[in-house]
Amino acid sequence: MVINVEYNQLDPLLRATGYPDGDVNCETGYSPFPGNINQLILELGPYIEELTKTGGAIQEFVNPKYKDASKTSFKSSTRLECMMQDYPKTLPPTARVGFTVMDIWLAYAPVKNNPEDAAKVPKGNPYHSATSGEMAVYRANSLILKKAGVKVDDPVLQVFNGQEVEVWPHVTWKPKWALTFADVTSKVSGSCSISQKSTLVVNGSNIFLEDLSLDGALVINSVIDAEVKVGGSVQNKGWILENVDYKDTSAPEEVRIRGFRINKVEQLEKTYNEPGNFCLKA
Repeated sequence: MVINVEYNQLDPLLRATGYPDGDVNCETGYSPFPGNINQLILELGPYIEELTKTGGAIQEFVNPKYKDASKTSFKSSTRLECMMQDYPKTLPPTARVGFTVMDIWLAYAPVKNNPEDAAKVPKGNPYHSATSGEMAVYRANSLILKKAGVKVDDPVLQVFNGQEVEVWPHVTWKPKWALTFADVTSKVSGSCSISQKSTLVVNGSNIFLEDLSLDGALVINSVIDAEVKVGGSVQNKGWILENVDYKDTSAPEEVRIRGFRINKVEQLEKTYNEPGNFCLKA
């Protein structure tokens, strides 16, 4: 049966099925078993058929959280639960069920820990904070452009709110510019490069980057769907990340939890209202 295994069930399951040491790291330093982030894709036809048979009922269980090893008192109220990933258990043996494994940088960047708790996370482990979450966006977009043929400089390490993170070029784009990797590769061509200190903001559907050399901050807007080709060399002082301590109540909360503010020292911003080829010079 192809099915997700809940984290608290994995170790005893392995010990009972030929892995006497349970869930231990292999020679890579990581668990050989892929993690599950509960992202399910269902085909509607078979799903509706199954709901008709089961009424949507999934087998329930109890997962108590105890205060200590004595297991005499609960840490929090315990309730009946069911897991959406148990849905395949209701399916017949003929059902097609599979899974896809993706690199973490492309698929997983939760933001759930406050700055104080994140700073206590041992070095090398994920912080899952507002700081690491934003950096994950820059990293993913930079790596996507890199895989599309853009020369993107390597990141540098910086510390914000006690968290050491990789800082890639600050690359963002609106979903209307690119939803898939194919969209990106169709809109990037020639010899494009982005330096580590750079910021690139793309806001428009049909903006094409051709032979663009960026060393600073560039914001490109297209207010209509006309095709715009942008290239040339842009060099300026760019945007700088300035440290802000999460305890500094003089700063807005959304700035404090990130651990930095963006100082827009210098930028080139262009808004195009008509199609054409544009060579940028800052």
